[in-house]
Amino acid sequence: MMQSKTLGELKKSGYQPKSIKEELRDNLIAHLQAKKSVFSGIWGYEDTVIPDIERAILSRHNINLLGLRGQAKTRIARTMVDLMDEYIPIIAGSELNEDPMQPLSKWAQQILEEKGDNTPIEWLHRSARYTEKLATPDVSVADLIGDVDPIKAAALKLPYSDERVIHYGLIPRSHRSIFVINELPDLQARIQVALFNILQEGDIQIRGFKLRLPLDIQFVFTANPEDYTNRGSIVTPLKDRIDSQIITHYPRSIEIGKKITSQEAKIKPAQQEAIQVHEMAKDLIEQIAIEARNSEYVDAKSGVSARLTISAYESLVSAAERRVLINKEKNTLLRISDFVGVLPAITGKVELVYEGEQEGPGIVAANLIGKAIRSQFVLYFPNPEELRKLKNENPYKAIVNWFGEGNTVDILNDASKQDYQKALDSVPGLKELIKQYHAQLTLDEKYFMMEFALHGLAEYSQLSKKTLVSGLQFKDLLSGMFTMPSPDKEEDEDDL
Repeated sequence: MMQSKTLGELKKSGYQPKSIKEELRDNLIAHLQAKKSVFSGIWGYEDTVIPDIERAILSRHNINLLGLRGQAKTRIARTMVDLMDEYIPIIAGSELNEDPMQPLSKWAQQILEEKGDNTPIEWLHRSARYTEKLATPDVSVADLIGDVDPIKAAALKLPYSDERVIHYGLIPRSHRSIFVINELPDLQARIQVALFNILQEGDIQIRGFKLRLPLDIQFVFTANPEDYTNRGSIVTPLKDRIDSQIITHYPRSIEIGKKITSQEAKIKPAQQEAIQVHEMAKDLIEQIAIEARNSEYVDAKSGVSARLTISAYESLVSAAERRVLINKEKNTLLRISDFVGVLPAITGKVELVYEGEQEGPGIVAANLIGKAIRSQFVLYFPNPEELRKLKNENPYKAIVNWFGEGNTVDILNDASKQDYQKALDSVPGLKELIKQYHAQLTLDEKYFMMEFALHGLAEYSQLSKKTLVSGLQFKDLLSGMFTMPSPDKEEDEDDL
């Protein structure tokens, strides 16, 4: 069929026109019957969002994807391109992707009248049949629908009453394609009204022209629930014309979150070779996002995008890479102290409520990391709160007692491997704790767990953790509470 170069050849091939919604439906049916995944790379929606989308496509519906930021709404829309036929025939030179057997414009009708079966055709790849527009306040009806073009009228010496002076907008140019409007509520109400006819009757009106173009478009809209109250809303008649509204959500488990982060994070091969990442560090990254979504300091209406974990993971790896470069080492195992590099990724990705603004973004970000460590700690070690009353059976006793004698240990951000291990080895009972619960680990992993144990004990108020200019200091809880910082030192600042 693709060998056809003219309308006559296309007819002989047996080609039959098909609407884009039928096209999507037929190809989806073929995928489902073959048990072939359509929305590859979309994790966590296998039993929720994706079945809803498939039902909407089978129903030939226009779709509104409703969800907080960073929930893969746009990615889903872009993936739908794979459900279209690889190539479709169009009249050569048509700006509206017109089917040779179903012309829309006056121009196409004239071509067919003049050339008949000799009308030349072209083949359009599905990648060119996707249009995406971000709804911004400056979007006009002319941008979306079209307007009279005075330059075209002058160049062709045509009156404004001639249909050929029209400059078509994005929507008519997306005939036989998928058209996506992101953040639909941000579109001004009067612009939303201009979409009524297109959604209901499939035609457009431009500047009073007696013009009917039965457009064939699969519409996909995306919207954030926050928009309904803060910035704008979808006008009721337009909502009524959108057939299916599908609600998206954030990953419902750490494992799903890790799949998304691993897939999307841009880690260079050199970084992968030099930086070994313990699985717990990946868990902590996802736990930070979970803590942020439940935090009283973070605006729940704005949501916490999956981009937070992606940026945080990239920053975490880069923090370890920087340390390796500074110390002229070839490789390293990522450390808990490297999470200092995650702070900028958090502060730039969360919207704070008033109480959070009072605390300050840096403190809120540090608290989120601390809460993530606290949540993960009990998955690897006994809960310190449950062991508080046990004197002889408490595995943390030797560690806590050593700090209680006035000892401290500094874990510096850029410490060399030798200095890092030396600092952790100085804490009696720490190595024995890891041997008791995680004897199977490699040597480097044991040091990772030793540092993690100190952070966990600090989060459970067994130790004090203070921020230094270039790292952290662990000390006894009571001395941390009552010892004032020396005026000639800049070491001790705020509790994390």
